[in-house]
Amino acid sequence: MRRWVIIGGAEIRDYKLMRKYLRHDDYYVYCDCGLRHQEKLGAVPDLIIGDFDSHERPEDLSNVIVLPVEKDDTDTIYAVKEGMERGYDDFLMIGATGGRHDMTLGNIYALLMLAKSGKNALMVDDCSEMKIITPGQVQKVRYGWRCFSLLNIAGTARGITITGAKYCLDDAEIVPEYQYGISNEVLSPDDDAVITLREGALLLVCVADSKHCR
Repeated sequence: MRRWVIIGGAEIRDYKLMRKYLRHDDYYVYCDCGLRHQEKLGAVPDLIIGDFDSHERPEDLSNVIVLPVEKDDTDTIYAVKEGMERGYDDFLMIGATGGRHDMTLGNIYALLMLAKSGKNALMVDDCSEMKIITPGQVQKVRYGWRCFSLLNIAGTARGITITGAKYCLDDAEIVPEYQYGISNEVLSPDDDAVITLREGALLLVCVADSKHCR
C-alpha cells in the first residue's frame, strides 16, 4: 500500500531537503494551511483536510474533508486517524513541527499513537528526523548525523541498550522527568549506533549537521 504523507502548515525552509523524502507513489494529504507548501514541494494533493481557519477553502471539494472549527482533534491529528482508518501502515509527517509548541508536541505524540498501533511513522523537518522506538525493534543510527537524542515521552522506558555511540548504555532506564539521553554521537563511519529497549517507548531524534540546527 502507498505511504500516507501528511503535510502540515508549520514552516519549511529547505524544500529541496523535504523533496528528497517524497516518493512518486506517496498518497499526499495536505492539512489546511499546509497547502501553502504544495507548489514548492511539487506534490499534488490526493486529499485535503482542514477547518480552513488558516487557509482559503478550495473551490473544488471533491478531494476535501471539511472539518468544524470546534473539535477535539487538530487537522493534523484527524489526518493521522484518517490514514489509520483507511488501513495505511506507513506514515510520513512534514510541516508538523515549529511555531506553536502545543501543536508541535501534539504532533510528536501522534507518532506515539501510530507506533502503539503498530504503524511505521517518521516525522521530518529542516533540522531532524523523529521516530518512536518500541520494544522488539533494533534501531540503527548511521554516522553523519550531528547528534542523536533519546527522549522518554511516556511512562518509564527500561532495558535501554546503546552500542556504537559516544555514550553507551546497558540495561538502563529513562523517566520523563529526567532526560539524560540528549546529544549522543555515532563515533565511526564504519559502524552504526544500535539502540534497543525492553519496555516502554522512546522518541529518537536524529539532528542534521545543518545551518538550520544551530
